[in-house]
Amino acid sequence: MTTTPVPICGQHRILKEWRPTTFEYSDEGVSVRVPNVYAWVCPEDGEASFTPETVDELIVTVRELLDTARRARKRRSVLTEYFVSAGQPLPVGSPA
Repeated sequence: MTTTPVPICGQHRILKEWRPTTFEYSDEGVSVRVPNVYAWVCPEDGEASFTPETVDELIVTVRELLDTARRARKRRSVLTEYFVSAGQPLPVGSPA
């Protein structure tokens, strides 16, 4: 069994924690937030380090979401915020 060493935060010199965090990205006035993404997170300031596999998945997902939001903006949609869940249904009564 191979164990991966726990990364150390270069700024704070403490061990990072493997836990869920939120990935955020903005481009040309469009913002994308992807919650509950596992990453190595600094407990001091919350800076996340994502695995290469997660980065690959985030790139594809963010591109798709940006394209969708830009198309909606181009047609001047009044809908400007979207909540999408692709694994679990949103709870009944949620604001989305």
